[in-house]
Amino acid sequence: MNANIDLHCDLMAYLALPNTSVQDEVRCSLKNILEGNVKMQVMAMYSSTEKGSVEYVKKQLRCYKNLLQTEGIREFFPENFDIKNDGLSIIATVENASGFCEEEMPIETMFENFDTLNSEVKLMYIGLTHHTENRFGGGNFTDIGLKEDGKLLLDYIDGKKIAVDLAHTSDQLAFDILNYIDQRNYRIPVIASHSNMRAVFRHNRNLPDELVSEIVNRCGLIGINFVKYFINPEDAEQIYAHIDYALKMGAENSICFGADFFDDRTHPDQTRYPYFFDEYGTPQSYEKINRKVAQIFSPEFQKKMSYGNVLSYFERLANY
Repeated sequence: MNANIDLHCDLMAYLALPNTSVQDEVRCSLKNILEGNVKMQVMAMYSSTEKGSVEYVKKQLRCYKNLLQTEGIREFFPENFDIKNDGLSIIATVENASGFCEEEMPIETMFENFDTLNSEVKLMYIGLTHHTENRFGGGNFTDIGLKEDGKLLLDYIDGKKIAVDLAHTSDQLAFDILNYIDQRNYRIPVIASHSNMRAVFRHNRNLPDELVSEIVNRCGLIGINFVKYFINPEDAEQIYAHIDYALKMGAENSICFGADFFDDRTHPDQTRYPYFFDEYGTPQSYEKINRKVAQIFSPEFQKKMSYGNVLSYFERLANY
């Protein structure tokens, strides 16, 4: 079975719910992750833009630290990581900077909360927004760009080897982030942790060609998302069309997994349940995808996609 690395999972948000456990039978369960032979999993700490977002992230942080007490689970440090090791390495991310600082809080709160969280766990990347607008900029259901507080956040993470995630930005925010990084000559990596190709299936959550090219040119990562509404809700096999298109865009060294597994049974919009195809609905799906990617493209690219590109990213990051 092939080893895998995945850039986005919502297990922490699930564990923040009452009466839940890592042993529960949900798509993002620890059991499923381990059975999918995932060797490194990025654990998102999600927040919406509303009162209580900061405390919600703190609650997920406690869940994350509790998970690290589980046998066989360790925090990911690239210098000590071996893809052949048993067990699971995890690394944290904050999905939506409202989890650092709510709309009515003084901006100094952001710096304090960021420093506290970053001192307690290793962060791989942060997202400025989720679907909607906040004090930092516009989410993927808006056309709003980078705001002054968003600039302050980018100023703050410069040189910290923490990537900015474009998965939930508006197009305008994404381009504003890139322009601001370039204007200031900042050392901030850029990724899209769980996004597909808009040219294959048109959805605001998918990347337009210009952003694919920018991420590739900046040696970033693009995690292929398994949610059917970002693949094509009528055709599960279109996931390979997204991979093929990305390769034609020059993304051979950027494409990886960003499956976005979550417990869709607890999602507030149940009209779209299930959010995943049966064929690609749990981490056990990686093996099927790996086999098919090796057949359609090449065994060499399959290894890059399943784990090699992420490990190469961290090698580059060491000298960033």
